[in-house]
Amino acid sequence: MHLRGHPLRPLPRGQVRWSRLPYQGNEHREITNMTEQDILNMLNEVVHPAQGNKSIIELGMVHSVSIDGNKVTVTLAFPKRRDPLTEYLVGSTRATIIRSAPQGTEVEVKTIVKEEAPKKKAGLDLGLDEINNVRHIIGIASGKGGVGKSTVAVNLAVALARLGYKVGLADADVYGPSVPLMTGTEGAVPEAEEIAEGKEVIYPIEKYGVKWMSIGYFAEPGQALIWRGPMACNALKQMILQVRWGVLDFLLIDMPPGTGDIHISLVNDIPMEGALIVTTPQSVALSDVEKGVNMFRNKNIDRKIFGLVENMAWFTPEELPQNKYYIFGKNGGKEMADKYGIPLLGQIPIVQSIREGG
Repeated sequence: MHLRGHPLRPLPRGQVRWSRLPYQGNEHREITNMTEQDILNMLNEVVHPAQGNKSIIELGMVHSVSIDGNKVTVTLAFPKRRDPLTEYLVGSTRATIIRSAPQGTEVEVKTIVKEEAPKKKAGLDLGLDEINNVRHIIGIASGKGGVGKSTVAVNLAVALARLGYKVGLADADVYGPSVPLMTGTEGAVPEAEEIAEGKEVIYPIEKYGVKWMSIGYFAEPGQALIWRGPMACNALKQMILQVRWGVLDFLLIDMPPGTGDIHISLVNDIPMEGALIVTTPQSVALSDVEKGVNMFRNKNIDRKIFGLVENMAWFTPEELPQNKYYIFGKNGGKEMADKYGIPLLGQIPIVQSIREGG
C-alpha cells in the first residue's frame, strides 16, 4: 500500500520536487507597500515534497497571512499533530519570504492543527519496535568522503549474507546516498503499510540476500536533498526505525562522512554497538579519521571501534603482479590503527573490478 503525506513514503517516480525558483516579484518593494497577496504569491513557490509538486497554497495549508510594520506572520495549517514535515515546511516558508521580501523583513511562521486527529493508542508512537529483532547494529564510518566507505559497507553486507547471516543495510549518507546505484536498485520504490492507527512501516528492498533501505529511494535520481542538520537527523531516524527489518543478525548503517549532528543523533537514538572505520593512506584522510576515532571514544558517545579498513592501499598492474605502487602513501591506515590500538581488519588494493562494481 502506498501512503502519502510522509517524507519517506513511496511516491510515483518523477513526482517529487524539493524546491522551485524563488519568487522574483517583490525584491525591491518597501515592506510598507507589501500586501498579503504578495506574500501568497511567494508562498506558491513552497512545494510540499510528499504531495506531487503541489504548493502549500494549492494544498490549502496557508491558514492566514498578516503584515504589521516590517513583520510578516504566516500561519500554516497541518492535518495532524507531529506531522513529520512540519519543520521542513516551516523552514521553507520562512526562507522563501526572507529571500523574496525587502531587506529587514521579520518573518514569523506559526502552525495549527486544522482537524484534531483522534488520540493514538499507547505504544503506537515511533519507537524501537522494528529493530528489536536485530542482534547487532554497526556503523560504517569515515572521517572523510570519497574513501570508499559505501563500497566497503555494501560488500561487507553481501559477504555476511553469503556466510549465512541475515543482514540489512541502512544508507544514512543523506547528502550522497549511493547504495541504490551500487546495488542496482535505482528506481525501486519501497512499499509502506499502515498497520494500526498512527503506526506505519516501510518494507526494505531485498537483493543479493540483503535488505536495503536508503534515502535515495525517496528522491529523484540526481536530486539534492537540501536539509539542515535537525531535519536530516529526524528523517534518518524515522527511516531506520520505521523499516520492517524483521529478524537480522546484522544491521549495517552506512553513515555520512564527517563528525557532525547526524552522527551524534544516530549514535544517541539508535542502539548502535560500535563502528568500523574506513580510510585511505592519505594524510588528509587520516587526519579526518583521527577526528572520527576521537568522536566515537568521546565519553558522551562511548562506542566501540571494531576495526579499521585501509582502502586504496596500493595498485598492482595486471602485467606486473609482483609490483605494488603506493599511490596514496604506504601503511597510513596501519599506522593509525597502531596509534589508537584499533585492529587493522584489512588493506584493500585499487582493483578495477571493485571500482566497476562500486
